[in-house]
Amino acid sequence: MKNVLLAVALVASALFAADSPRVYVSFEGASPATITPGRPSDVELHFKVKEGFHVNSNQPKSELLIPTTLKLEPPTDLAAGSITYPPGKDVSFPFDPSEKLNVYSDDFTVKAKMSAAKTASAGNFTVHGQLRYQACSDNACFPPKNIPVQFDIQVVNQPKRAHGAAPQSPHIK
Repeated sequence: MKNVLLAVALVASALFAADSPRVYVSFEGASPATITPGRPSDVELHFKVKEGFHVNSNQPKSELLIPTTLKLEPPTDLAAGSITYPPGKDVSFPFDPSEKLNVYSDDFTVKAKMSAAKTASAGNFTVHGQLRYQACSDNACFPPKNIPVQFDIQVVNQPKRAHGAAPQSPHIK
C-alpha cells in the first residue's frame, strides 16, 4: 500500500510539473535611473528569451501575431512616456521557410522615457508593470504571457537659485 501511495504521489507531482506554466522570457533588471523633476530620462529594461525560443517583436510582420508590449504603472508624481522597442531580427522557420518573421531572441532591451512632476518629492519610487509576449519554438507558438516588471527610480530635486541669479561657472574658485 505504501508503494502505491508513493507511485500516486510521483505521478501527481509529474502531472503538476507538466501543467505548471513555462517561463520563456525573464526580466533581467533595469538601468539605474535618476530623474530631476521636469527633465525626462530613459530607463533601459533588460529581458532574456529562453534558449531555443523566440518572441514576436513589437512590430511582427503579420497582424495574426501578438506583438511584444511593455505596460508601466508608475506611482503618483511619476509618468511613463514613450516606449522604444529594439528592431527585431527577420528569421525564417522550418514551418514556412518562404516567410520571415520579425522576432526577438537571446537578450533584448526596451527603453522607457520616465519623468517626474515638478512637484514630486525627492526619494526612491518603485515602478511596476508587465511585459506581454508570445513565445514560439521552431515548431509551435504558445499562448501569450505576461511577466511582471519592477524597478526603482531615484528622484532628486535641483537646488533652487535666487531669482535672476546666473549659474556659477565650475571654473571659478
